[in-house]
Amino acid sequence: MRLATFNLLHGRSLTDGLVDPDRLTAAVTALDADVLALQEVDRDQTRSGKLDLTALAARALHADHHRFAAAVVGTPGEQFRPLTHDDDGHGEPLYGIGLISRHPVSSWQVTRLRAAPVRSPIYAPGPGGGLILLRDEPRVVLAAVLDTPHGPLTVAATHLSFVPGWNVWQLRRVIRALRALPAPRILLGDLNLPAGPAAALTRWRPLARRPTYPAGQPRVQLDHILADRHALDRLPPVTAVHTPLATISDHRPLVVDLG
Repeated sequence: MRLATFNLLHGRSLTDGLVDPDRLTAAVTALDADVLALQEVDRDQTRSGKLDLTALAARALHADHHRFAAAVVGTPGEQFRPLTHDDDGHGEPLYGIGLISRHPVSSWQVTRLRAAPVRSPIYAPGPGGGLILLRDEPRVVLAAVLDTPHGPLTVAATHLSFVPGWNVWQLRRVIRALRALPAPRILLGDLNLPAGPAAALTRWRPLARRPTYPAGQPRVQLDHILADRHALDRLPPVTAVHTPLATISDHRPLVVDLG
C-alpha cells in the first residue's frame, strides 16, 4: 500500500505561476498512491480554471473513492468566509482539502476547526510573493474508514493553521476526533509544524522523516504521515520513503510504501 500527502498550492507552478490541468495530472499520476491526501485544493476557482482538483487527481490515480472538504467559501488571501454547513457554497468558489482512495470507503467524517483570531506573517512563494500579513482561515479534517486487504483502516487528511500555537491546539483536537474511529489510524497532511513537535504532540509514530519544504531545496518537514501507536502492529512495515520533486507547488509530496 502506498500512502502520500501533497500540498498542491492549488496546482500552481512556481516557474510560470499558471495552473495547468495536464501538469497537475502528470504530477499526481507519478505518485501512484493508493491513498492520497491533498491540501490547498481548489474547486470552481477562477485562478485554477474552475476545475475540481480533487476529482482531477482521483482520475489520474484511477481511484473511485474520493471526497473534497471545503474549509472556506471564496479565495484565501483575497475574500472568503467560513462555511455555515457542509453543503454551503454551492455554485461558489471553494477551497479546502481532498482525500482519495483506491480502496473502498465505508464511512466519511468531517471535523471543522476554527481559524486563529489574529493575523500572522507568512511568506508567499513565486512571482509577486514575499512576506505578507495574512488572515488565517478555518481548517477542516477529512477522515475515511477504508476496507483494505489488511483490514479496516482509518486515514485522515488535514491542513493546519500557519499561526504558531494555534496549530498545536488544532492538532490536539484532530487526534481526539480520530480516536473515535477504528484503529489502526493514520494522519496525513500539512501540519505547519516540524517533525519533532508533530510527533511529540500527537505521540503518534512518524512513518517518514524527510524535509518537504521549500520544494527546491527542502529544509523542514511540514508534511507528515503519522500512525497511531495503538494497533500499529496491524500495519505492514514501511519499506520505502520518497519526496519527489514535482512540477507544481512549493511543497514536495511525501510518499510512504507499506509492505
